Amino acid sequence: MTPPMDEARLRALTPGVLGVLVRRGADFAAAEDAVQDALLDALRVWPADPPRDPQGWLVTVAWHRFLDATRADTARRRREDRVHDTPAPGPVSATDDTLRLYFLCAHPSLTPSSAVALTLRAVGGLTTRQIAAAYLVPEATMAQRISRAKRTVSGVRLDRPGDVATVLRVLYLVFNEGYSGDVDLAAEAIRLTRQLAAAIDHPEVAGLLALILLHHARRAGRTAADGSLVPLAEQDRGRWDTGMIAEGVAVLQRALARDRLGEFQAQAAIAALHADAPSTEETDWVQIVGWYDELVRLTGSPVVRLNRAVAVGEADGPRAGLAALTALDDTLPRYTAAAAYLHERDGDPRTAARLYAEAARKATDLAERDYLTRQAARLNSR
Repeated sequence: MTPPMDEARLRALTPGVLGVLVRRGADFAAAEDAVQDALLDALRVWPADPPRDPQGWLVTVAWHRFLDATRADTARRRREDRVHDTPAPGPVSATDDTLRLYFLCAHPSLTPSSAVALTLRAVGGLTTRQIAAAYLVPEATMAQRISRAKRTVSGVRLDRPGDVATVLRVLYLVFNEGYSGDVDLAAEAIRLTRQLAAAIDHPEVAGLLALILLHHARRAGRTAADGSLVPLAEQDRGRWDTGMIAEGVAVLQRALARDRLGEFQAQAAIAALHADAPSTEETDWVQIVGWYDELVRLTGSPVVRLNRAVAVGEADGPRAGLAALTALDDTLPRYTAAAAYLHERDGDPRTAARLYAEAARKATDLAERDYLTRQAARLNSR
């Protein structure tokens, strides 16, 4: 019996292989196609015949795939003058191109959703099916979106990077996908954000690093042993990573001292107040509401306003929270779940149970749906 393939290992090798092909002269779209072909070859060949140098094997196969595609495409004949000579064999450079590839994927002409999809596919190594599931769209729709994104960045050189703000948004969304998805990209997003913070003196880069450190520090408490979701109020705070919390708070304090507030710093400040509190009851909700006010000013986001309404319910009582909620669009994601929570706190379990059940039907995440269903059942059983 042949040993199973380590797909996580393949995903980890993908950015380096892609970076080598781009440095050798391949445009991004063609390089990404060649690397995907090489990964498929690896899945077929390696279980029976594992290479001594996996990255070197992938580079060799991907490069030949790129050359074959280039020679077969008559519209690209001119490029053969640059690529017809295969580089001499030898060890592959250990240069980490991942962050540079993030900048390329964050090309200003791409929408944030397209940039994230392209990054997850080309750099994160996720399949089109996995990305489509994350975005709740058909696989064919996501394949078209990724193809359009690849055509957009085709021919863009790595020395013409995208906007830092877009890279930050991509990194945060990749972190969130790793945090809740079926492929763990959270640690890689943290590593790259650390790398970016070391290279760029920017308070929002530091703000993002602080934010994801503070979120990641609480990860162990988010799920029970059976995989079910544990809400913040019920989490065992002894399972939180206090060292990571301390690091996140220190990074945030240095960023705030620059007096150039941005949305990632404001979000990190809220996360820090949650992480610093011994319990939900002892959380400084008044200060959290103040930070949400800053976030509303910075972003105008309806989702931020929804989260603010819940915080108002904790700071000033559930009826104040419900009053803030009624000013918002009730089609917002998690609006119904927030209303259920506030109605329960206001002493109306019948309405809360009905709303929890309705929120469960709307939930797209299985763990969240199970949690909301249990909340409805708990109140109905009374």
